[in-house]
Amino acid sequence: MDPVSDDDFMGVALDLARQAATLGEVPVGAVVVSNGEIIGRGSNQPIGRHDPTAHAEVMALRDAAARLGNYRLPGCTLYVTLEPCAMCIGAIFHARIGRVVFGARDPKTGAAGSVIDLFAEARLNHHAEIVGGVRAEECGALLSSFFAARRQKTAVA
Repeated sequence: MDPVSDDDFMGVALDLARQAATLGEVPVGAVVVSNGEIIGRGSNQPIGRHDPTAHAEVMALRDAAARLGNYRLPGCTLYVTLEPCAMCIGAIFHARIGRVVFGARDPKTGAAGSVIDLFAEARLNHHAEIVGGVRAEECGALLSSFFAARRQKTAVA
């Protein structure tokens, strides 16, 4: 994939993140791409679904797997606006995603190098190519403004 395509697909993930924010969810969006086509979309939905596993990555993987009729997604690329957590990386491993492209790093729960790097763990049976920092400023600014507004709302209440 060339960098222009990465930027474009991350733009779609950013649109999904913005939609999540309008619903009061932490603004994270994700898409799964196969052969240049988006086959799965997801945004954070744990609050609305009352489901701690409803992270954007998991929702996008579920959507793609349902469309393909297979939980294995080899050769696919997952684009996500925030570095995946350990739970999401577990789902990525099980889906056999070939490439993960993320935007902003997550210094609190990031498991692709920020807190821990599960992709570098040789004892695990699947690995993927990792590309971090695509549209990182834009992804990070969306999260920062969301949490700033949330803190302000809490302070006023």
